[in-house]
Amino acid sequence: MIQPFRIGYGIDFHQLVAGRELWIGGVKLEHFKGALGHSDADVLLHAICDAMLGAVALGDIGFHFPDTDYAYKNIDSKILLQKSNELINKAGYQVGNIDSTICLELPKIKPYAPEMQKTIANILSVDPSAVSIKATTSEKMGFVGREEGIAAYATVLLTAIQ
Repeated sequence: MIQPFRIGYGIDFHQLVAGRELWIGGVKLEHFKGALGHSDADVLLHAICDAMLGAVALGDIGFHFPDTDYAYKNIDSKILLQKSNELINKAGYQVGNIDSTICLELPKIKPYAPEMQKTIANILSVDPSAVSIKATTSEKMGFVGREEGIAAYATVLLTAIQ
């Protein structure tokens, strides 16, 4: 049965290493380290995908796009977001809004956030005002504080397609 709305929560982590590009929210950031992963390791898009898929009980991106499948090696995570959107649409839902938080020390997200909002909104066919992107540091504590890794959290509201 189609419920009027569903809420999903996603979380993702990636190591930061030299020699990789840093992609967050579908946008390439200038930084001397990038996220390590099978795909482009876009931690924010991965968290959003997991939130979307979880809201309709379809598992997570590891289930749909496993890192053991060479087809997803170095894939642009914007494609994974599009495919996740198609899966939730097929289940009868569309994105209502997203609230997300990126945890990292550097680089600062504020200059990139508007482009991230537009990129994500375009893929999901929502208004950019429906995509909230926040950022925080861990005050130099833990793996984020030591700049060894990055984390992202996302909550997504899905509404039934009319």
